[in-house]
Amino acid sequence: VQLQASGGGLVQPGGSLRLSCAASGSPFNEYDMAWYRQAPGKQRELVARITKGFSTNYTDSVKGRFIISRDNAKRTVPLQMNSLKPEDTAVYYCMADSVWYGTYWGRGTLVTVSS
Repeated sequence: VQLQASGGGLVQPGGSLRLSCAASGSPFNEYDMAWYRQAPGKQRELVARITKGFSTNYTDSVKGRFIISRDNAKRTVPLQMNSLKPEDTAVYYCMADSVWYGTYWGRGTLVTVSS
């Protein structure tokens, strides 16, 4: 599967952004999907994950602010980010994971939260 992340940009603290991950190749509905991020000088960390069964989990720092979803028909995984903070600044990556088909990463999209 090939993954393309989009939607990053510059936003003020307290603002919102909506990232999207578009997948091509098959079979999209067999993958668990996730968003990771990597801030300068830090390790890549899991932000949010949605399984092929639509179960979700979030890292503690984004709970209540970010929402991950998936649209199997459109083969997309949006990440709605609200109440953004400067510490959310990072490159955000989309990941697809399947025990049958392997793990794939897309190129990142930069999110900058600054006034």
